[in-house]
Amino acid sequence: METCKTPRQKYGEELRLRRLAKGMTQEALADVVVCSPTLISHFEAGRRLPRMDDAQRIDQALGTDGFFARWLVNLEGPYADHFAEAAELEQLAVVIREFAVSAVPGLLQTADYARAVFRAVQPNHTLEELDRRVVNRLERARILDNPKSPALWTVLDEGVIRRAVGGPDVMASQVEHIASLADAGRIRLHVVPFSAGAHSLMEGMMSLMSFDAMAPVSYVEGVTTGQLLDDPGRVATCNTYYGLALGDALSHRASISLLETAAEEFRNA
Repeated sequence: METCKTPRQKYGEELRLRRLAKGMTQEALADVVVCSPTLISHFEAGRRLPRMDDAQRIDQALGTDGFFARWLVNLEGPYADHFAEAAELEQLAVVIREFAVSAVPGLLQTADYARAVFRAVQPNHTLEELDRRVVNRLERARILDNPKSPALWTVLDEGVIRRAVGGPDVMASQVEHIASLADAGRIRLHVVPFSAGAHSLMEGMMSLMSFDAMAPVSYVEGVTTGQLLDDPGRVATCNTYYGLALGDALSHRASISLLETAAEEFRNA
């Protein structure tokens, strides 16, 4: 089974199929779109998306009646391309098991914490863009409003709760927010302490999602990249790594106590 395709890749694959059905080469399509054949290749590989005027010329060349222009509008959603499909699946999951090594998972972030994260990765931001990204992130977390579904397991490296993202006050509120969700039973929380040393997930973040009527998937992410995995063998490996990290973690209650202590230390900083 192949790895799940991103929305961009699906767009590009459809473009390639429609072009071939029309009997056009990449060079011929490029002549109509007024671009290089290399750019058409990038579109079809999912590495680039066309501009709206390019998409309109593609529709004209292929006789697709606005299909690619309309799809392009739908692709311009609130999430990065590599995360868009994972975000959709997140809303359908009945169990989500997350691990984070350096930053609080998006579902658990407060507005101020999220704002600090976005400021760090986008120094030349506008306030409007920053606000939009924060709102999108908080909107994701609304799935936690349901007290029963999804069941959320969160394993955090201790570094997540020690890094003062946004400053001590912001971090204190963030840590208290996670602790309160855990204390209320909304999430199951475990922290892998520094004293555990090396552990199976120390090199990255990961989310495992299970569903009622679909096979489970795993999502792994790095800087500007992400991959949704549905191959059973790779998902099983991710499950094994998660279980190993969980075995090195503190208990739920001990993890809550650690967060409460960290929050107090931030408040007193």
